[in-house]
Amino acid sequence: MKVVRLCKFARLTLVANLLLGLASTAVLAQTPVPAATVTATVAPISPVSISPLKHSLFPMCAACHGQAGNSMVPGIPSLAGQPKIFLENQLVLIREGVRTVPAMQGMLDKMSDADITLFATYFSQVPVALNPTPINAQMVKRGAELSKQALCGSCHMPNYSGREQMPRLAGQREDFLLLSMKQFRDGQAIGRDTMMTPILRGLTDAQLNDLAHYFAVATVDPKNK
Repeated sequence: MKVVRLCKFARLTLVANLLLGLASTAVLAQTPVPAATVTATVAPISPVSISPLKHSLFPMCAACHGQAGNSMVPGIPSLAGQPKIFLENQLVLIREGVRTVPAMQGMLDKMSDADITLFATYFSQVPVALNPTPINAQMVKRGAELSKQALCGSCHMPNYSGREQMPRLAGQREDFLLLSMKQFRDGQAIGRDTMMTPILRGLTDAQLNDLAHYFAVATVDPKNK
């Protein structure tokens, strides 16, 4: 039997996920982003204070996720501006085989806990690039209403910038958002937070398209996180 060696921050936040699951019926009220304020520009998160650019494993990350964590590859998520704890958790889960990402299988085997903290800190602080997605006003309007109904902002923050173990949705690649939500809805997001499955259950592909577009073109203002 494989022994999964979760580091301290992963153990703590995995426990937090379980507690959040038990409390999912008491989700805090949110103030949704009005559709009128949604634009295609995502503001920088904060100045970069640590860089793993000279690390031997960095070229492997940059090849798919981009030199500054802004992915230009279809289906590959951007890491820039994601919460540090979220990135740490996901890297540990992927390294230990709890979360299955076929394209990354074996890539993180040599990544230590210290390496994970280094990379998570770097990517959490680099600016989020301009999102080139053209805005569809009708999809934004429908997506905003769906997000309000699902209380997405209560966990991911009202401006969808993410926090702690909750990922940033604003400015993420639209194709990746759509794929991820379909996986959650259909119970295929192995090794990921199961809280999302009941939230998305029953939504059609068209509704998920609207949500993905709404989040992808949303603006993150670091002053209002």
